[in-house]
Amino acid sequence: MPKPFSLAGRSMISVLLLSTLTGCNMVVMSPSGDIAAQQRDLIVISTVLMLLIIVPVIFLTLFFAWRYRQSNTAAKYDPEWHHSTGLEVIIWSAPLAIIIALGAITWVSTHKLDPYRPLDRIDAARPVTEEVKPITVEVVALDWKWLFFYPDYGIATVNEMAAPVDVPINFKITASSVMNSFYVPALAGMIYAMPGMETKLHAVINKAGEYEGLSSNYSGDGFSHMRFKFHGVDQAGFDQWVARAKQNGTMLNRDAYLKLEKPSIKEPVRYYASVDDGLYEAVLNMCVREGQMCMKDMMHIDMMGGAGVESHENRAKLEHDNRHAGGATEAAAPGATFPETGNPARSEEPAEGVKQPAPMNHDMHKTQ
Repeated sequence: MPKPFSLAGRSMISVLLLSTLTGCNMVVMSPSGDIAAQQRDLIVISTVLMLLIIVPVIFLTLFFAWRYRQSNTAAKYDPEWHHSTGLEVIIWSAPLAIIIALGAITWVSTHKLDPYRPLDRIDAARPVTEEVKPITVEVVALDWKWLFFYPDYGIATVNEMAAPVDVPINFKITASSVMNSFYVPALAGMIYAMPGMETKLHAVINKAGEYEGLSSNYSGDGFSHMRFKFHGVDQAGFDQWVARAKQNGTMLNRDAYLKLEKPSIKEPVRYYASVDDGLYEAVLNMCVREGQMCMKDMMHIDMMGGAGVESHENRAKLEHDNRHAGGATEAAAPGATFPETGNPARSEEPAEGVKQPAPMNHDMHKTQ
């Protein structure tokens, strides 16, 4: 029969298990932005409130099992006992109080931390005053990279963004093709990015540093590399970052955007010193390519009751998938789904050396 682990062996195993946690990134519980800090506090408060019930229940379960074990003849045995008003009050009033507290906290926090709600404070000690001017960042989730517009400065970047410390940021977020989720854990919670729609986020970074940004919604082949760097810097550092983008960047016009929009993986950081007027609005309305109908125009037609029989002429104007824009001779770009790319799913590809059966004839009108 094998011998149990010695005390020293068990201690060594415990140390090894704990050492595996040293590489964990606890940024969610140690954020650098006020919104993320308030969300962290909400997690902690909710967990503590629930533990007020969970811990006593676990303790009492173990205590009763030990106290009323069969071998304990000193414990009172009362098989006819069935009710105690005092015990019922304790059992039901405590969870009810916890539920009321959680409900109240959730209600207040849901409104206070609404991502569409403009900020009313920089941190717990400083409110937002009229002198504080926020910056606007327009975010586009592409396959599989991030494009950031800075309309106040006339620049754009790929897979890198920056913001001054203690300055509110107004994010406008959309996507080019499939749904993604914009997430900087140190800054605020995740917000979905959807094609043809605009979501919003208001946040502020309170500590200078370099932070990780990512997509937290699976979107295809390059999803795991869809990451970017978020730089929290002082105002002088932000001005230098903008100047570097203007100095080293190129022009982001519609042709350049259509090339950038095509699926690619591990795209390097890029800077654009100038941006075509209205490009973000065209991306949002899915009408960057010449001849496309904008979503706002389509919605106006729908609001007016439709275009009648003439609507069939709009079909070509509403084809928004840019994956085959290069023509049939161009190699198909990697895609998230079939038939978007024209490539069959991997599970449907024949294995090497395996002969595929002949296709069945489904024409029921053809005589043999």
